[in-house]
Amino acid sequence: MKNLSLLAAVAASALAVPAMAQDGRDTSQDFNGPYISIVGGGTLQGSDRGETLVFDTNRDGTYGDQVTTSGGTDAFSPGFCNGAATSSANLGCRNDKDGPEYYGRLGFDKRMGNFVLGAVIEGGRSHARDSVSGFSTTPASYTMSREADYQAGARLRAGYTPGGGALFYVTGGGAYARLDNKFTTSNTANSFADNGKTNGWGYAAGGGAEVMVTNNISVGLEYLYTDLKDKDYVVNVGAGTAPPTNPFLLNGGGTDIQRSNAHFRTHSVRGAISYRF
Repeated sequence: MKNLSLLAAVAASALAVPAMAQDGRDTSQDFNGPYISIVGGGTLQGSDRGETLVFDTNRDGTYGDQVTTSGGTDAFSPGFCNGAATSSANLGCRNDKDGPEYYGRLGFDKRMGNFVLGAVIEGGRSHARDSVSGFSTTPASYTMSREADYQAGARLRAGYTPGGGALFYVTGGGAYARLDNKFTTSNTANSFADNGKTNGWGYAAGGGAEVMVTNNISVGLEYLYTDLKDKDYVVNVGAGTAPPTNPFLLNGGGTDIQRSNAHFRTHSVRGAISYRF
């Protein structure tokens, strides 16, 4: 809600700009034709409450098995938390990391009276990180984290311009990220291997306001919600130096671990400077 309030406040203040921007300037071709943009802002993490690690103890491809001790109890009975573990012995976790983002954008608008239809493609990077941790009775901690090496998107947008000078729009389309996954644990007995980087596919949607400050240059503010899905990241747990009674080994010699939530969801508030040809 804070992000939406900020966007609304800037959009409202932009209503006063068109008249000023139109003094001595032809606004009939505003928001019409190709443009390039530099985009920057902040990526904010949503709350992933209830996320856990899930296990495939017999490696049949089905997750949701319980990792059981030789005594028949749940080896992960201490539980899970949203974030990166701060110790191996309790449920303490750091919050997910928000971070800056920066993009380059190519776009094209077609103006029809006071209405504008357009398309944009963009690529760049966000430094937000999303983590989840589990805790075993050993005690030991197990943390999975992911962030984007780079991201790309292709969206449509539709908006309204009250006579030129300012544009208010909604936007939506496909999104992609090359995700850099990491796994850390305080367990020094088992062996751990993962498949590293994976591909996340999904969508992005939001809205914004854009104001012409000269015949060719505009500035804008945008809110964007992004939902990427990645079900490919897996951590394979092996024997290492652990005995056969190790909980990860009881059901066939190894266990695979994934996150319970395949979705990487973020909120972005970003500013843009555009040059229109």
